[in-house]
Amino acid sequence: MALRYKDKVTIVTGGSKGIGKGCVEVFVRHGAKVVFCARGEKDGKAVEAEVNAKGPGEATFIPCDVTKEDQIMNVIDQTVKKYGRIDCLINNAGRHPPFHPIDDFSAEDFRQLLNMNLVNYFLFAKYSLPHLRKTQGNIINDSSLVGQIGQLEAVTYVSTKGAITAMTKALAIDEAKYNVRVNSIAPGNIWTPMWAEGAESTENAEATVKAGENCQLLGRMGTIEESGLACLYLAADATFCTGIELNLSGGAELSYGNKSRMSGKGVYD
Repeated sequence: MALRYKDKVTIVTGGSKGIGKGCVEVFVRHGAKVVFCARGEKDGKAVEAEVNAKGPGEATFIPCDVTKEDQIMNVIDQTVKKYGRIDCLINNAGRHPPFHPIDDFSAEDFRQLLNMNLVNYFLFAKYSLPHLRKTQGNIINDSSLVGQIGQLEAVTYVSTKGAITAMTKALAIDEAKYNVRVNSIAPGNIWTPMWAEGAESTENAEATVKAGENCQLLGRMGTIEESGLACLYLAADATFCTGIELNLSGGAELSYGNKSRMSGKGVYD
C-alpha cells in the first residue's frame, strides 16, 4: 500500500475514541507520526499500543484536558520536542450535551461548552501555527453537519459547530500568506461510542439506531475509518483546497423529510 502521509507529524485531539480514533488509525496506517491526546489515559494508552503494533507509522498518547490552556501548550511542546515539527493539526475534541430547549440551558452551560468545543480549537491552532507555517502544513477542524442545517433542542451545540465552520474560513484567509491550508469536515451520523451511548439511553435503542441510519441517502451511518480517510484526503491530497468544508454525511442534508413540529395544537406549550 502506498503511504500517503509518510513521516508527516500530525496532532489529533480527542484521539482515543470515535472520529479522533479513526484519524489516528488511518494516519498511522499511512505512515504518519501521530501525537494524540484525550482525558482518558487508559483508553489513550490502549489505542497507542494497538496502532503501534500495526504501524507502519507510529503514535504517541499525551493526556490532556482541552479546556486547560497549559495542557494544550504541553501537547504542542511535547510534539515539537519529540519530532521537531508539525505538519497537520486535526482539531476533533468536543462533546454534545443532552438535548434540551433553550429554556433549560443556562448561560454557564453555554460558556462551558464554548470553552470545550470552540476555544480549544482556537488555542490548538494558535500554538500550532508557528510550527505549521514553517512546514506549510494544514489544519483540519471537525465541525458538524448540524452547524449547517441545525438540530432539534441543541442550540448551544449547533452554535459551537457553526462557529467552527466560520473560524475555519477566517483562519484560511489569514494563513494563506504562509501557505497553510485550513479546512473542516462536517460529519453527520457517524457510528461512534457516543452515538451508541445516546441510543442506549432511549426507550428503544434499536429503533433509535435505525432512525439514525435512515437519515442518510446511503441508508447507513458513516464509520470512524471513513472519517479518518476524509481527513487524510484533506491533509495529503486536497492541496489546492483551503477554507472549504467537506460534508461527511451520506447525503443526509439532501431531499425532503418529515420535519414538521406543528402536528398538534399546543405542541410547544
